[in-house]
Amino acid sequence: MQVNLRSGLRLWERARRVLPGGVSSNVKAEELPQPLFFSRASGSRLYDYDGNTYIDYTCGYGPIILGHAYPPVVAAVQQAAARGFLFGGQHEGEITLAERLVETVPCIEMVRYNSTGSEAVAAAVRVARAYTGRSEIVRFAGHYHGWLDEQLISTHPSVDGDGPPLLESVGQSPSAAAHVLVATWNEIDALEGLLTARGSEVAAVLMEPIMCNSGVIMPANGYLERVRSLCTAHGSVLIFDEVITGFRVHLGGAQGLLGVTPDLAVFAKAMANGFPLSCVGGRRDLMALIASGGVVHAGTFNGNPVGVAAALATIEELARDGGAAYGRLTSIGRRLMDGIRDAAAAKGVSVLLQGPGPVFYMWFTDLPSIRGYTSSARVDRAPYAKFAAALLSQGIRVIPGGRWYVSCSHTDDDVDRTLAAVDRALAEFAQSPKA
Repeated sequence: MQVNLRSGLRLWERARRVLPGGVSSNVKAEELPQPLFFSRASGSRLYDYDGNTYIDYTCGYGPIILGHAYPPVVAAVQQAAARGFLFGGQHEGEITLAERLVETVPCIEMVRYNSTGSEAVAAAVRVARAYTGRSEIVRFAGHYHGWLDEQLISTHPSVDGDGPPLLESVGQSPSAAAHVLVATWNEIDALEGLLTARGSEVAAVLMEPIMCNSGVIMPANGYLERVRSLCTAHGSVLIFDEVITGFRVHLGGAQGLLGVTPDLAVFAKAMANGFPLSCVGGRRDLMALIASGGVVHAGTFNGNPVGVAAALATIEELARDGGAAYGRLTSIGRRLMDGIRDAAAAKGVSVLLQGPGPVFYMWFTDLPSIRGYTSSARVDRAPYAKFAAALLSQGIRVIPGGRWYVSCSHTDDDVDRTLAAVDRALAEFAQSPKA
């Protein structure tokens, strides 16, 4: 099967005249053979302007957890929009959602809303510095915490992950990394040594509790527990960036799944099934500084009625029947992983798949596992990008980098169709494994 993208190509040519690169986010330019343009989406499907239909494992790069245009979310948003988009004041939905978050997420005692994950991370860091009176922030090589100057540090450092903090973009202020310390994730001795030497300067330790941005890598046994105890011992605030994991891997986020409670956490993406809403939440004594301690936090669209309604509807659906949705998400994800492994083994192609199920990652490698940034960064990504393009030509859309998302709208038939396409795409690698 060969997907016709002529209309999409014309749209891209038109877009490049008015949008840098023809896209609104640089990550969308990575798609092969070209950035894609979609006319609509429903359930597990995307529809483009050329009449092609795709089974979607991009899921909006993570936010779509229930499915595209999911009816209960659509209904909630329509009702909220009919009452007004933005009041410039408070509304009851903000309180109801906050109460739901306090009930659901282990670390949250109080919460503030934003529109994007980057904003919420910036708020969490500011609160941590205000609380501790310290300046330094420990982060980890290969973790991503947003695109703002102080956040975009060492997200793609050298394959060894060593060296000073690395600015990732032209135009970043040279001072952006002045108060950032970079450690190696999943290696507790490295963090312990750093905090022993400089713990009195460290306001916060900021991390993805499951390392999703450089491969979906689970923390080693006991690692998060030890990080928690080190932060407590040194008086540093532990911040979990749950922009990806929040409401995707568990109703209580990765902290609910793994049983380790941070001081602050940031949520976005799956929180509102595609609507732009994020939050920072955590201990009352930290969050109260926003109200009484002079910590400035603002945003015109914070807690807007439409986004809040989407989040309430999303969380209600995910919590239904005791959180049965997560069993389904995990089952679908694991069936995909097992099926891809089996298809690759049958063709003599070496692949590695890791993750809890609702989100997972695929590499072309003979490594038995990947537990950190260095191993992940050393894997050649070119074969996977070609594999993703081969799947696209058969109506299966995946993120070119290697991460897969599933939604509650994916069906067993979707999995069957996907695995048949995977089998055909892998046949090309059996013939030319180093393509």
